Amino acid sequence: MKRRLAWLTGDARADRVVPPTGAPARLTLLTSAAMAFLAVFALTLSLATGRLAERWSQALADGATIRISAPPEQMAAQTKVVLDILAVTPGVASARALDPAETRALLAPWFGPDLPVESLPIPALVELREDAAGLDAEGLRLRLAAEVPGAVFDDHARWRRPLVEAAGRLRALGLVSLALIGGVAAAMVTLAARAALAANGQVIRVLRLIGARDAYIARAFVRRFTLRALAGAAAGTLAGMVAVALLPNADAAGGFLTGLGLSGTGWLWPLAIPPFAAIVAFWATRAAAFRTLREVQ
Repeated sequence: MKRRLAWLTGDARADRVVPPTGAPARLTLLTSAAMAFLAVFALTLSLATGRLAERWSQALADGATIRISAPPEQMAAQTKVVLDILAVTPGVASARALDPAETRALLAPWFGPDLPVESLPIPALVELREDAAGLDAEGLRLRLAAEVPGAVFDDHARWRRPLVEAAGRLRALGLVSLALIGGVAAAMVTLAARAALAANGQVIRVLRLIGARDAYIARAFVRRFTLRALAGAAAGTLAGMVAVALLPNADAAGGFLTGLGLSGTGWLWPLAIPPFAAIVAFWATRAAAFRTLREVQ
């Protein structure tokens, strides 16, 4: 660890080997800032989709519905039978029949707010909540089929599974994006370091003539490019966090976009991006420096 810190503390005289300005310096700063900015969004996507998957799963896991299809004159009686069955079914915490106003609200996004629910053959819906122990779904289905043939039990599994799978894939996409961003940043820092070393080929030869070792020369490049990458990544991370904070909230964007930002301790995760960028720059520059120094004769 002390040796790594020595590479970063450096030597002020050795730093003169590295040009303080120019294309390599601007390339390192801009690349680090841009990659850190994108990394904030990739990290936000990974964290947010994990929360979305958990929220969607919990929202659907504890609830279920029973759809009752029957002639209008039998609807009330069959609904009462279903409620009586649920009242004595182990694992059911609560159950209630949705009134026409609630049914209209559920159908409004597809058919508009003026849908005449009372005059249409729309099935009645019974909403139930499971307790911590859960219920025997297959047993309930069999009892409903025997006593209320027009009732269909839906535990939302077919809706929950695709949503959770989609959120999991989005999370994996975010992690892959982070890996690609790190790889691109390492490649760009490597190119910048090699360009700076090549541009100072004559200076390197003179330093070797007066006894400077390759490790001494490489240390100056590693320190300068690591600090540049750290500064650029810090600026990009700050800009990315501000952009994430400006994302629309639930009131403005609706249910799907709810939670796509950062919250709570999630805001601490982007703070790891600048140190990670510095580590990537350190190893990329170190490898590029020794490789280029072997080529410079």
